[in-house]
Amino acid sequence: MLLGAGLLAAAAVSTRAAQAQTVLEAPLRAHLAFLADDLLEGRGTGQRGGELAVRYLEAQAAALGLKPVAGNGYRQKVEMIGQKTLPGSTLRFEAGGRQLATTFGQEAVYGNGNGRADTALSAPVVFVGYGIDAADEGWNDFQGVDVKGKLLVAMVNDPQPTAAEPKRFAGKSLTWYGRWTYKFEEAVRQGAAGILLIHTTASASYPWSVPTNSFSHEQFHLAGAGNALQGWISEDFARTLFTAAGQDLDGLRAAAAVRGFKPVEFKLTAHAAVKSAVRQVTEYNVAAMVPGSDPRLREQAVIYSAHWDHLGIDEHNGKPDHIWNGAIDNASGSAALLAMAQAAMTHPAKRTQIFLWPCAEEQGLLGSLAWVRSPLWPLARTAADLNLDSMNFVGRTRDIGVAGAERSSLYDTSAAVAKQMGLKLAAPVPDLGGSYFRADHFSFAKAGVPAFNVGSAVFSGDGKFEFEHDHGAADRMRAFTKDYHQVSDQYDPAWDLSGMVQQAQFTLNLGYAVANGAAMPTWKGGEAYGKVKRQ
Repeated sequence: MLLGAGLLAAAAVSTRAAQAQTVLEAPLRAHLAFLADDLLEGRGTGQRGGELAVRYLEAQAAALGLKPVAGNGYRQKVEMIGQKTLPGSTLRFEAGGRQLATTFGQEAVYGNGNGRADTALSAPVVFVGYGIDAADEGWNDFQGVDVKGKLLVAMVNDPQPTAAEPKRFAGKSLTWYGRWTYKFEEAVRQGAAGILLIHTTASASYPWSVPTNSFSHEQFHLAGAGNALQGWISEDFARTLFTAAGQDLDGLRAAAAVRGFKPVEFKLTAHAAVKSAVRQVTEYNVAAMVPGSDPRLREQAVIYSAHWDHLGIDEHNGKPDHIWNGAIDNASGSAALLAMAQAAMTHPAKRTQIFLWPCAEEQGLLGSLAWVRSPLWPLARTAADLNLDSMNFVGRTRDIGVAGAERSSLYDTSAAVAKQMGLKLAAPVPDLGGSYFRADHFSFAKAGVPAFNVGSAVFSGDGKFEFEHDHGAADRMRAFTKDYHQVSDQYDPAWDLSGMVQQAQFTLNLGYAVANGAAMPTWKGGEAYGKVKRQ
């Protein structure tokens, strides 16, 4: 019965997907080249380049004839606070009369999330293992110790699986509890004064340069109370710090991996004086739509999303090139959405199709979070969010990545669409870097909307895709990791965008299959996000 149903679904998808219009390379390349140009100054949040990006996107939406989702314009206002740590800020530790000072960018990077220009902190230090309080996993790294007003030191990632518990915290895959954003939020919930995460390339899935670059820029957060101090320390400094407290870093790491671990209070006092440039910032999500053709189903919508922002411009970074162009991350997705919208305009689907460019993704998914908190389209009538981020720039593939789709019925629909296009679904691999929690679709998933990042060949499976004409394509894909969040992520006219067009076409075809389907997608049984009530 399941096989027969699958064949019928595939046949139905084939008919519907054939109606999805063709995504053209020429407009995609033109949008990509412009959005990644130095003129847009890296599309920074709260910067002139970001304003230009928003203006370009809304102008292109209007030129295509897309309709505003709400009101008379294409913008959704997002209010946030900008904070940048200034020179002269200090972080040091005192242990038995010994002073351990840090140099910003070397041993530590940090800021605050409380919106204050001057923050002074003196607090005892507590090691809290992985910094996780997860009732669904039966895990609490805070048990037995009151951490209110204290500075937490925690590891990144999750407790790893064991022979006795091979599937705890999703086995080898990184869960939401392993992400730095979760740990910062949990420190606030616990009433701590702040939190510092111990960086290793293996546990974070990126080198020390990534948090260094991020904290060297202005940091943003939505209005609300945050940590007085939050940031990262290097592994070498963590080892020195633990030794000064009479502790062994490796020994405590091992202890924290055992269920029942309790926080360890160090004989250490942290002293921080954080001087910040603080400002109120208004940013914008850009949203436009192709109204559905069915009188009843047009009240429901499928969303295609791709964040427009990157890290912007920093004239004080000491480098000749001070523009973070963000060509792949994520001018590629923003450009693809415009090309997809151009195609969708020629043949509306039954359900409404919304094209959403969230702001401030690089600041912690802030734009998409603002959307789900105050959606311009009701979440209960949102069928799915299909997100594009850091797209394929090295050539066509024989398969397509759909990591995260297996959480919902979107996986079966993806398989049918892939078959219709002569593709197969890429083999699943453990999500070691927590990709599912690092892009805008996750905001929708937490709000109860089936969602995933479509076809990411950059991070899903470390570029292990089958390319039609390899010629070193896999090596070029893997090599992008050295350009990720670096000024070297720049547009190259020599890029083979056939794979990017293929990825955009698959996403549009999948959107049409959802938009024309008899019923909205559903979460798989037992999926945690399926329990989140639609708002």
